[in-house]
Amino acid sequence: MAAHLTLWLLFFTSFITLMNPLGVMPVFLSMTSNLESKKRRATAIKATITAFFTLVVFAFGGQMLFSFFGISVAGLKVVGGILFFFMGYDMLNARLSLTKIATEEVDEYVDDISITPLGIPMIAGPGSITNAIILMDQSVTIIDKAILISAILVVCIIVLTILVSGTKITRAIGKTGNKVMMKLMGLIVMVIAVEFFFTGIEPYVRYILRLE
Repeated sequence: MAAHLTLWLLFFTSFITLMNPLGVMPVFLSMTSNLESKKRRATAIKATITAFFTLVVFAFGGQMLFSFFGISVAGLKVVGGILFFFMGYDMLNARLSLTKIATEEVDEYVDDISITPLGIPMIAGPGSITNAIILMDQSVTIIDKAILISAILVVCIIVLTILVSGTKITRAIGKTGNKVMMKLMGLIVMVIAVEFFFTGIEPYVRYILRLE
């Protein structure tokens, strides 16, 4: 029993660190600043459900999917880096969610941002996806696999709780505070994007240099 608890804590710690709910929260608040609290909550729920099922799918079939399509985690990081960079650039220029969304377009907007970029790759990013694949590969017994899935589920619930409770911060800091926070987080997201991109492109550069 103690060994199972230790294993669960190991899985939990690795995912909570990689998924970084406190880092996701400002981006979520910026992108949903013009939504009603009910729609903002729905966005948070859809984003975390998307992230959870993405991690579970990759945990069980990631190696097979990567082999079938001939892709690598490095490629995932490069794409994630590019996506993060453009999203951070829009945030830095205060272009995310500052335009008024028409009532008939709200549901479509919620669906769009729930899947990407919030669900993938903000919550379930290259790091957590890779972690899910590796840990599932190391989990030999059914109990180990169940422990892994439960750890992912608990982390996703924590992410959801933080995103939903983050709406109080939005009301507290006001419109000007939201703009400042969005610009600051835009800069941070761009830095994360650069790190993702160069971490992902490094194996390709090494491969090219070896060929030469």
